[in-house]
Amino acid sequence: MKMSFRVMGMRARACDDRLMKKVVSHSAASRRIFRVGATAALLGAVAASPAFATRLEVAADAPAWAHGGAAALLVGHIGGGAIGILSGAVALAARKGARVHRAAGAVFVAAMFVCYAIATLVAPFLAEGQVTNTIAGASALYLLISGVATARTRVIAASRWHGAGFALALSILASSLWFNYRGSLTPEGSIDGSPPQALAIFIFAASVAAAGELHVLLRGRLPENARIARHLWRMCFSLFIAAGSFFLGQQKVMPEWMRGSPVLFILALAPLAALLFFIIRIRIGRSFKEA
Repeated sequence: MKMSFRVMGMRARACDDRLMKKVVSHSAASRRIFRVGATAALLGAVAASPAFATRLEVAADAPAWAHGGAAALLVGHIGGGAIGILSGAVALAARKGARVHRAAGAVFVAAMFVCYAIATLVAPFLAEGQVTNTIAGASALYLLISGVATARTRVIAASRWHGAGFALALSILASSLWFNYRGSLTPEGSIDGSPPQALAIFIFAASVAAAGELHVLLRGRLPENARIARHLWRMCFSLFIAAGSFFLGQQKVMPEWMRGSPVLFILALAPLAALLFFIIRIRIGRSFKEA
């Protein structure tokens, strides 16, 4: 009997060792995928949009480094956004957790991080009013980072990061409410020419995000279904911000016959449709398990 227990203990330790090696292997693979994704995003950004580099205007007598820097920022923003939308679509269509999903997700995160970071940091310094774009960039960047962090954390437990996320979501909410109020006082009904519905979207997203962070802080831990739902809605809504900004907000760069097409609205709203589908699927799966 003692020998049997000893053999069982040895087998259990061997199983634990194999599991640990598998976890380390997956972690290393994730890092490699992320590095490949970041490299692909940077190379793709350089190749995707040189034709738009004149849209970020710099004074004609500015030094060469200013012209080069402005071109690089615009190329990174547009190229990162284009690659992010395409890779995000692949990640949504791929089987969740599969190699294709992880690879496309890594490219999406790297590309969108470049796009959103540039938008958030540059928009406040542009000559024209960019309040809505600044809030959009900050919201999308926050949802992207917290969404991918949720996917990489197997157990969601309350921490100072959730407290920081709660504070950030509240600041985005307060800013959106304030500028929405300021816009309502103008004859146009907006603060910088953007439709009032734009800030309403970020008010909704910030409210849900803040409630989610507070839920984690009060509950302490999240069950697996809630963790997956948190990851899904944050990544899908981040993709929706990018898709809506391009397909609806940049129609002036599209052929005239495409402008106002219902197809553009379908493409812009597709991430929300995918989010609704996956959330319902998670809820139904949970109901079957509990039945």
